[in-house]
Amino acid sequence: MTATIATHQDRYPPGDLAIWIFILAELAVFAIFFAAYAFARMGDVALFDHYQATLDKDAALLNSLALITGSYCVVRALAAMREDHRAASVRWLIAALGMGTLFLVVKSLEYAHHLAAGVRLSTNTFYMFYLSLTFFHFMHVIMGMVILAAVAWKAHRGGYSAREHTGMETGGVYWHMVDLVWLILFPLVYVMR
Repeated sequence: MTATIATHQDRYPPGDLAIWIFILAELAVFAIFFAAYAFARMGDVALFDHYQATLDKDAALLNSLALITGSYCVVRALAAMREDHRAASVRWLIAALGMGTLFLVVKSLEYAHHLAAGVRLSTNTFYMFYLSLTFFHFMHVIMGMVILAAVAWKAHRGGYSAREHTGMETGGVYWHMVDLVWLILFPLVYVMR
C-alpha cells in the first residue's frame, strides 16, 4: 500500500493530462490578451497611466491575498487527503471557496464603483482592457470555485482517499492557474507604469 501511495504522489504532472492541455490553451489566450494590453499601452502611455490611477490598488491587493490564501488552502486540502484526513481536507476546500467568494465580492464592488461612475468598455482603451481582462479572469474564478465545490462535495462523500485523489489534484491545478494569471494581471493592470 505504501508503494502505491508513493507512486501516485510522484506522478508528474499532477492531475489529469487533459487539464494541462486545457490550462496551456487558457494561458495562451491570456498571453495574447496581455500582449495586446502591453502593445496598446505603448501607443498611449499617458492615457493608461492616468486611468490606471483610478483603480483601487488596495482592493486589488486584497484580492491577490485572497487568491494566494485560497491556493494555500487547496494545497493543505490535498496534503490532508494524502494523509487520509478527509474532514480536514473538506474544511480546507471550504476555506478556499471562502477566499474565492471574497475575491468575487471585492471585484464586484470594484465593478459597481466603475459602472456607477459611467465606465464602460467604450469609455477608452484602458477601460476596455481593464474590464475585458479582469472580467475574463473573474469568470475563471467562478469556474474554479465550481470545480472546487464539486471536489469538496466528492471528498465529503468519500470519493477521494490517500490512494486515489487525482480529481482533487486536477481541481487544484486549475485553481492554481487562476491564481497565477491574477499574479500577472495584478501588476500589469494595477501597478506597472
